[in-house]
Amino acid sequence: MKSDLFTSVFSKDDVAAPADTYDDGSRVACHDGEARDDEIDHSVKSDMMASSDGKTGGDKIAINCNFADQPFQGLSTPVRDFVSQSIAASTKRAYAADLASYEASGRKIPSSPQDVAEYLAGKAGTLAVATLQRHLAALAKAHRAIGARDPVKSELIASTMRGIRRTFGVAQRQAKPLLRDDLFAALDKLGDRPKDVRDRALLLLGFATAMRRSELAALDVADVEFVTKGMLVTIRRSKTDQEAQGRTIAVPFGRTRHCPVAALKEWLELAERREGPIFVFIDKHGNVSSWRISGGGVSHVVKTRIAAAGYDPTLFSGHSLRAGFATSAAQAGASTHKIRQVTGHRSEASLARYIRDADLFADNAAARVL
Repeated sequence: MKSDLFTSVFSKDDVAAPADTYDDGSRVACHDGEARDDEIDHSVKSDMMASSDGKTGGDKIAINCNFADQPFQGLSTPVRDFVSQSIAASTKRAYAADLASYEASGRKIPSSPQDVAEYLAGKAGTLAVATLQRHLAALAKAHRAIGARDPVKSELIASTMRGIRRTFGVAQRQAKPLLRDDLFAALDKLGDRPKDVRDRALLLLGFATAMRRSELAALDVADVEFVTKGMLVTIRRSKTDQEAQGRTIAVPFGRTRHCPVAALKEWLELAERREGPIFVFIDKHGNVSSWRISGGGVSHVVKTRIAAAGYDPTLFSGHSLRAGFATSAAQAGASTHKIRQVTGHRSEASLARYIRDADLFADNAAARVL
């Protein structure tokens, strides 16, 4: 199958904005684009993004879910539009990168189970097991989209993956949680330039709400309501809420020298943000734009600011704010029920992965005998 059968689905809203530039020369794309000069999210390659003139680059594969090929011929435009919305844009971009990697290995779609198994064997040890699993999801979707037999369902693929898991293990590298004291160390290094004021608000709000980086980047001014006890922040849509039921997080006034409510108010007043995105691109001259910062931009802020405080930035990511809140709250004695009210985790088991080693030394058994 020719790769251009999967046509690009990026709209004008996916065009990358100018890059946010820091003193160390690093740059990160804003809006809904991924990181460019500084590749933070390697799961989605920057060359899968539309170019600055709104045109897509080259014959890139993209899962568009429009099903232009048989057996889905004859669908009306409304049906095609709704089917296209059945998969998140970020997932489409990730699938596109995975399929490009598959075709770069010299293989085509449709493929046989043997072809896919050989591909997995070649990537094993280089790519994480979780990444290989996502590649399989992309291949399965690509085959179903053209009505071809899905090779991923074969016993050969299942056995190959079992062997890879047994050989290389399934432990995933987790970003280091940005604990409260580490966060404060980074905040204490900030000045009063527009980018400092923005980053202070972003870090404090991201920590206090335990948002994912995509949720933080997607916040609009209308999503925040300042009340007598602090502020209410509404997340309209999230990774686990693709149908946009939404949820609201209460953020009280801070009791320390760093208050998320005060920090956000200062940023909104400085940037004169009355509507639209809260966190926007700022150029190297301190000029505030109307471009929305990206999820990659959130991660870049965390890495840049934690590095300025003397920490190794390679250990942290945008997810460090979320993990850091959950771990810090647990260390402070907050109940898991109250922590889940902020993080949005639906079960104790799902939250447990985020509370990183918070109580390993609490009432430690070895401490009782040594």
